[in-house]
Amino acid sequence: AKEEVSIFFRGTDMADTAPTAPEATAPETQAKPEEAPAAETASTPAPAEPAKEEDAEATPGDGEDGPKIEGEAKFQAVVTSTGEESEEVVWKRRAKLFRFDKDTNQWKERGTGEVKILKSVEDKLRLLMRRDGTLKICCNHLVLPAIELKPNIGSDRSWVWSVAGDLSEDEPTDEVFAIRFQNADIANEFKTQFEEAQKAMASLTSS
Repeated sequence: AKEEVSIFFRGTDMADTAPTAPEATAPETQAKPEEAPAAETASTPAPAEPAKEEDAEATPGDGEDGPKIEGEAKFQAVVTSTGEESEEVVWKRRAKLFRFDKDTNQWKERGTGEVKILKSVEDKLRLLMRRDGTLKICCNHLVLPAIELKPNIGSDRSWVWSVAGDLSEDEPTDEVFAIRFQNADIANEFKTQFEEAQKAMASLTSS
């Protein structure tokens, strides 16, 4: 009986054809359980349980309690001071700012972000704009009555003005700015708010 079984397995190893002689194993099935050699039963391993596939879309935090990580880092929120905490936001909108480079005689983009008119506790008003992401200041000056907003040629949603002593950098600089808004309505709203701030600043200097 052992010889017939070994011949059967060698045949299947060498050929791709399906087993054709179930009778060859008949003597094995006729043997009494107590007469079957221990080696024969031990050589037939139980079918292995198929391994579970990993979830390709699993993300940290899946499950009821999430993953358990030894030495998991804990982060605390860091509060940064911008210098605007004591100021009142009079008006704000998103815009894109440009500055005129006198050396190259060209307009250069200064940044995109939120432009604000801020009012201090002394009732002074300034124009402030920070770049998205870095929050770096790209425009920072008082809304002085002498500043004149002029329409940008060829655009109904942009204004141009000159300012002496912009404080975006470490040292005050004289700049020519152009600001562009999403549409003409917001641009006109900016002009109205800017001129109202100029009137308020003029009343401070005259008092």
